[in-house]
Amino acid sequence: MEPYRILVVDDSVFMRKIITDLIEEKSEFQVTAVAKNGIEAIEKALELKPHAITMDIEMPVMNGLQALERIMEVQPTPVIMLSSLTEAGALETIRALELGAIDFIRKPSGSISLDLYKVKLLLHEKLRIAVQTRLRALPPVRSSRPYEISPKPGSAPAPAADRSWRTTAEPLVERPRPSQEESGGDKTARVIRDLVAIGTSTGGPRALQCVLSALPANFAAPVLIVQHMPPNFTKSLSLRLNDQCAIRVVEAEEGQILTNGTAYVAPGGLHMTVVQSDAGDYRIALSKSEPLSGHRPSVDKMFASLLPLKNLSRHAVIMTGMGSDGARTLAELRRDGATTTIAESEETCVVYGMPRVAVENEAAMFVLPQGSIAGKLIERVMKDSGGR
Repeated sequence: MEPYRILVVDDSVFMRKIITDLIEEKSEFQVTAVAKNGIEAIEKALELKPHAITMDIEMPVMNGLQALERIMEVQPTPVIMLSSLTEAGALETIRALELGAIDFIRKPSGSISLDLYKVKLLLHEKLRIAVQTRLRALPPVRSSRPYEISPKPGSAPAPAADRSWRTTAEPLVERPRPSQEESGGDKTARVIRDLVAIGTSTGGPRALQCVLSALPANFAAPVLIVQHMPPNFTKSLSLRLNDQCAIRVVEAEEGQILTNGTAYVAPGGLHMTVVQSDAGDYRIALSKSEPLSGHRPSVDKMFASLLPLKNLSRHAVIMTGMGSDGARTLAELRRDGATTTIAESEETCVVYGMPRVAVENEAAMFVLPQGSIAGKLIERVMKDSGGR
């Protein structure tokens, strides 16, 4: 079998060499070309049609976000972004995932052998997923404020001919909205009768944006979210979603009281569950207990915490992602009388793994494309709540 063709894009000669060497340690992959900026990346993607691309974000002439956006328009190709662990790097990565990148890894330092070893394992794992991913034409994501990274020092602007597809909005900053408690608003927001829980992995940030941005501000349920993602990135994801959605979106904190119309994103590296307090309200519980289904946070862990809450109408959703996390407990929730269980259909999944297992286990009452999930949740929650 011929090796999969990989295009490596990075402005650093040193990093191009490191990434190429890491990739080619597995004979199943071959780096057929490298590019030092976004314009070269677009040209070589069109010319060589690689099976996958690794893409740096900060580059001169044309940055990685601009190149990714254009590649997804003219030659859709699975792209893995190389991200820094800074807050700015995390925000840029979330934007890249919205634009169509299927995943990301942190950029190797090149100085510590253990660091390179960990990056190598992740890189090979994600490349195997990437080369098997069938990208479909994706509709533009709804975005109130597109995000653009600051130019790299010494970089030149993109040529005038390319400016038509550049994002030009100011960088994303937090747009805080007071909670019901903070604003002294409607106290019924804390009267919980319905609870929505969503689990997702590869392709999840874009899927979450699609679903959450379609929910109304007065959505009559809290929404719990487990997205497989490292620490820091989940904070940036919640900020980005909060900026785009009518409902409030936050990174979950220990002991938070659940309120309707708010989504809670599990922090990277921590399991998130929900418990009922002695006072009768429902609160977030976070823990560093052992990974479950290979993940922390785990969708199975979150879904399992809903099983004792039989006095609530429970609505659980599994969307795009590799593996089977959440499928087993989604089936348990259905058998336990959950009001709604949904699996995303294959046609809109970036990776049809977690939803596929849920469908095979007959865990899903509804198998729906991404664009129909919010409507079904609104219908089921409002019907169950008597239209409140």
